Amino acid sequence: MAWIALFPGQGSQTVGMLAELGDARPVIRETFAEASEALGFDLWALSQSGSPDQLSKTEVTQPLLLTAGVAMMRAWRAAGGSEPRLAAGHSLGEYTALTAFGAFQLVDAVKLVEARGQFMQQAVADGVGAMAAVIGLSDASIETLCAEVAAETDTVIDPVNYNAPGQLVIAGHATGVEAVLPRLKEAGAKRALRLPVSAPFHCALMRPAAEQLSGVLDSMDIQTPTVPVIQNVSLKPETDPDVIRAQLVQQTYSPVRWTQTIEQLTDAGLDWAGEFGPGSVLCGLAKRMSTEIPHRPLATETQFQDTLEHMEGV
Repeated sequence: MAWIALFPGQGSQTVGMLAELGDARPVIRETFAEASEALGFDLWALSQSGSPDQLSKTEVTQPLLLTAGVAMMRAWRAAGGSEPRLAAGHSLGEYTALTAFGAFQLVDAVKLVEARGQFMQQAVADGVGAMAAVIGLSDASIETLCAEVAAETDTVIDPVNYNAPGQLVIAGHATGVEAVLPRLKEAGAKRALRLPVSAPFHCALMRPAAEQLSGVLDSMDIQTPTVPVIQNVSLKPETDPDVIRAQLVQQTYSPVRWTQTIEQLTDAGLDWAGEFGPGSVLCGLAKRMSTEIPHRPLATETQFQDTLEHMEGV
């Protein structure tokens, strides 16, 4: 059966994540040990007993989730699971997908995304930026209001996460975001509220982070991934290392177009999608879309084994 491997971004992490899989499938813990040696701290111990605040620091979250996704894909292969036809990742998940299919070595990738997290955190001073979730309003209405208020207030307010129909995240200057929230509610949004995040990710304010990231990526060897990865910027399956490198830089300050990514899968001849990460955030988003492709989480041993048996016949 043809399928796509999906990798989540920040927000999927939880204390105790993948504990069942780590006990049942040795390659999970082995992969975390490999990443921990590269980073210089025990990533598995942190994932199991760290505080939620520790896990939510972006320079920790990013290598943590990347390692989790790669570990799960390694466990899938070890159990006899087939290779997917395509892969895609939500924001950080794009790096996980590329690593899972050989574009980056794990030890290089965890250090890369650790630096990415630091660059993104440092790009905007504390309190200057903000993000907000908008529920129940059309993308077009949100885009129009953000542009109007940004012009009125001389601030950056960008739609940045197109997560599902009627679910969009905006980011930019905190003053601008605060100014547009009541206008969004007046226009009919069911909810428009600030998110507890440390930086305004994927908006124009992230360009300084992109410049720093570009310098790091230029020094890295990127291989052709064994499976094409749909990139956030182009919405196309990419395998060319030079294209991948350039679009990873652009991705830092460009919106995550997850809605469009999933919508195009219906025409790709795929039978199912598997979520390789802790939790089931991407599966939840899929339920809000008119996609005919069943999405399956694999974060617990029961989910993992059930998917193997039903989708792979292993």
